[in-house]
Amino acid sequence: MSDPLLANLPKWRRILWPVHSYEFKKVLPLFLMKFCFSFTYGILTAMKDASVVTARGSGAEVIPILKGWIVLPIALGTTLLFSKLSNIYRRDTLFYAIVLFFMSFLAFYGFFLHPNLEAFSPHASADWLVQILGEHNSHWIAIYRNWGPSLFFVIAELWGQVGIFLLFWGFVNRICNFNEAKRCYNLFIAGGDLAQMFAGPIVCYCTGRLFAAHFSQAVQSLILIVIIFGCLIMGLHWLLTTKILRGDPRLFCPEQEAEKLELKTKLTLLQSLKLIATSPALRAIATMVVAYGLVVNLTEVTWKANLKLAFPLPADYQSFVASVNSSVGFCSFFITLFFSGMIIRFLGWRFSAQLPPILIGATSLLFLFFFLYPQWLSSLFTISPLMIIVFAGAFQNVITKVMKYAFFDSTKEMSFIRLDTESKVKGKAAVDVIGSRLGKSGAAWIQLFLIQLAGTGSVLSITHFLVPIIVCTLVFWLLAIRSLNREFTKTAPVTT
Repeated sequence: MSDPLLANLPKWRRILWPVHSYEFKKVLPLFLMKFCFSFTYGILTAMKDASVVTARGSGAEVIPILKGWIVLPIALGTTLLFSKLSNIYRRDTLFYAIVLFFMSFLAFYGFFLHPNLEAFSPHASADWLVQILGEHNSHWIAIYRNWGPSLFFVIAELWGQVGIFLLFWGFVNRICNFNEAKRCYNLFIAGGDLAQMFAGPIVCYCTGRLFAAHFSQAVQSLILIVIIFGCLIMGLHWLLTTKILRGDPRLFCPEQEAEKLELKTKLTLLQSLKLIATSPALRAIATMVVAYGLVVNLTEVTWKANLKLAFPLPADYQSFVASVNSSVGFCSFFITLFFSGMIIRFLGWRFSAQLPPILIGATSLLFLFFFLYPQWLSSLFTISPLMIIVFAGAFQNVITKVMKYAFFDSTKEMSFIRLDTESKVKGKAAVDVIGSRLGKSGAAWIQLFLIQLAGTGSVLSITHFLVPIIVCTLVFWLLAIRSLNREFTKTAPVTT
């Protein structure tokens, strides 16, 4: 059923840009803000994996350790700190402080720590530990050996969770109602997809052409770009909160929306977790987020292990990942701009929410099948099975990210709109940061347990155990969507 708010707009506007003229000055800055957030994350994503996977004595096996044993505790502490500070400071003050913290660390890493990594890396003691503990435990020692790149990996991971989900989407959910969400959220997703399209070529240019012989200079150039876009994020936020939203009552209602924008809720972290446990809607959203993290990370680490075999040099590895991310951005932008918004509006939330688990699950299982049965590939293709596996994993990665950006993120964020204000702030913080980290960390714990059980020290040796785990996770994901849809039917749609 078409939205009556769009009846007066031209047909092409209803399809591509379903925004009223008076909303333009609100939607465009949010679009640009999402572009900046995703652009910076796209660059950091290509850099963080190459920094740890291709480091000395390291491999893809370090990723589960970093996500499961380091990123998760820090994410929990970040959520606790955010909950405490939100009771003391205004939300816009926290916004600027968090962005400034991330940009300051990136400047420290790029211009001081990275150029001196060899001097700061304890290779001698790490080699001694490998002799004592054995090669099968070298992936644990690699974290200590390469503590600098590992710290950069952690910060880059947190930027995706804290920056995009907690800061950007938390801000958007406070200033947009449900009808605006249906019309505009896919546009914000498209802004992120467009950013991915540009981030990939920028990384490839800096890494492969501009500073091909000086990798450290390429790293510094990319980090400088990230810092510039971080400043743009803060500028756009200031423009929205101090000028635009306070200047037009159609965009910002002082009597109602001001409380949402400057709200200081009183829930603690434990109360937030209890809220998730006692709220069927939040519990279902959390299940979706955890399931996504499990399926994606159980598959992705296997792909990255094969990717290192094909591209052992950090510059080559980083360029290939950037090319994949650019493909993600192009496909996501096209699908989001021309299809996802209409699909959500005309075919409904439930149909759109079910697309990610179905397509992500199918491509993940197909990639794992290729890896487990390489002899089948040799009989059909003339190129090496390793390259086929790498490109199959790249295709799976593209499909996964496209489904995330075009459907998963928008349908998940729409789910928060109908919740009460406290649930939006503290419940969202717990779901987005803790839920997502539990998904990634849960996958990491599973992989590390299986690696230790096998005693091989390689993630490639335990891939056949992952297939049934992924299938079970997909089932719970689909059941959570069904449960959340039932919760939605109990609540009258928001019409304001």
